[in-house]
Amino acid sequence: MEIERFSIAGPVHFAMPRFRDARGYFTETFNAEKLKAEGVVEPHWVQDNQSYSAEIFTLRGLHFQLPPFAQAKIVRVLAGQIYDVAVDVRRKSPTFGHWIAVELTAEKQNQLYIPGGFAHGFLTLTPDVVIAYKVSAPYSGRHDRSLNWADESLGINWPMPEDAKPKLSEKDEKAPLLVALKHELVEFS
Repeated sequence: MEIERFSIAGPVHFAMPRFRDARGYFTETFNAEKLKAEGVVEPHWVQDNQSYSAEIFTLRGLHFQLPPFAQAKIVRVLAGQIYDVAVDVRRKSPTFGHWIAVELTAEKQNQLYIPGGFAHGFLTLTPDVVIAYKVSAPYSGRHDRSLNWADESLGINWPMPEDAKPKLSEKDEKAPLLVALKHELVEFS
């Protein structure tokens, strides 16, 4: 297993090995024991989700849930390519408001583990993108929050032409800035 860690504690970028032969390949997409050996420990995964985005430069996020429904995620791409971003929203963290990003592709089959306490979002870099992700808590509308993808205090470098405008949901267009959310952010375990 290939592993990449970041200057922000928590997220882990990884790729499981592929075993090829004349028919194609085989890979494990999830192995709890191997991830646990690398320090990626979640009590249990409760749900698998999948999303499809038809257009290039579709942006989904930045989303997170407050405790007790904070969600850890493992994100992977089944078709296409994305720029996947995680922003530290743990108020007492020394890296509060900092972010990491990786390109996830169907070809590489790389994945990103994002613990609870991070806002997550992605930008499609190709049309017809399908992503799959595990979550450690069910959806809770009362605990669901969005962070503005264009918040200048974050300084996220979304890889799109300067004249391009991402395709957004109404929810994501109206998402507040981090400073407006700060009073709601509680301790994430």
